[in-house]
Amino acid sequence: MMIPTGEATIGPFFPPRYVDQGANDLTMFDGRKAKGEAIWIRGRVVQEDGAALENLIVEIWQPDADGIFRHPADPRHARADPDFLGWGRAATDDKGGYVFRTIMPGAPEGRAPHINFMLMFSGLMRILKTTLYFEHGMDVVLLAVPASRRELLMAKKQGPGSYRFDIRLRGENETPFFGD
Repeated sequence: MMIPTGEATIGPFFPPRYVDQGANDLTMFDGRKAKGEAIWIRGRVVQEDGAALENLIVEIWQPDADGIFRHPADPRHARADPDFLGWGRAATDDKGGYVFRTIMPGAPEGRAPHINFMLMFSGLMRILKTTLYFEHGMDVVLLAVPASRRELLMAKKQGPGSYRFDIRLRGENETPFFGD
């Protein structure tokens, strides 16, 4: 059996310390607390056979509690919570697990409450993008996904303020991914 080496595998290769301490906690920014309900998002990232992906980089981007993205592309960005950056990063552990502490996002205009996910891993040919939803609703992106697969994008409530979102890269029950 041949084992892929750095020369035989397409990068990027992330050093184990690529994710800064606390980058997965979006509830605080510059020492100030973001407004809104603090929640936990936990999950695993696995391959088709269920094998965990260790040191996969998971980034999230989301609106604040009022549904405003802190970005000039959002026409309401000047009213965004100044204590909420809206972006975070985590690396998966040896079991493929990741965790974020964030706030419950509000619904952006014309959308359902959601958190955007971006996955990067050595050997992936492109960045994978998906979206976590907290409720079924009128959302142009969610409605573009076949009805039989929409449940794969729903956060699973685990208890007060705690949600689970597992991501499968291929195979049966593969998480729906979106292109640019």
